[in-house]
Amino acid sequence: MEQIKELREETGAGVMEVRKALTESKGDVQKAKKLIAAQGLAKAEKKADRETGASHVFAYVHFNGKVGALVKLACETDFVAKTEDFQKLGKELAMQVASMKPASVEELLKQDYLRDPSKTVEVLVKGVSGKTGENVRVLAITCL
Repeated sequence: MEQIKELREETGAGVMEVRKALTESKGDVQKAKKLIAAQGLAKAEKKADRETGASHVFAYVHFNGKVGALVKLACETDFVAKTEDFQKLGKELAMQVASMKPASVEELLKQDYLRDPSKTVEVLVKGVSGKTGENVRVLAITCL
């Protein structure tokens, strides 16, 4: 029961998803996390063509004031746009854009994520999509 609680807190997955992942991984928490992440990515793929009507613009300005970035991130509903996961993703993406200066959204999505180079930015976005149950997309970026 403690493992289920821990995994739910870390992944945001539902009780049944966590139980199933723990059963399939024979109680191995790390393997269960990977299974849950893979399921989240699969869910995100299924939602990729759904319309994203709600969006929010996120800004990052480096402490010296010489570098800044804007990211327009979209999802399906205002409810998800206000969630902590969506807000955190927007801020992280703005920092990524300021640091790595990608020329396009496509280039951004292919980059390794700054805080965890084992993930790409695309995997990060799809992870939030799977966790929120909505299509989440980066609409536009600019680096100043």
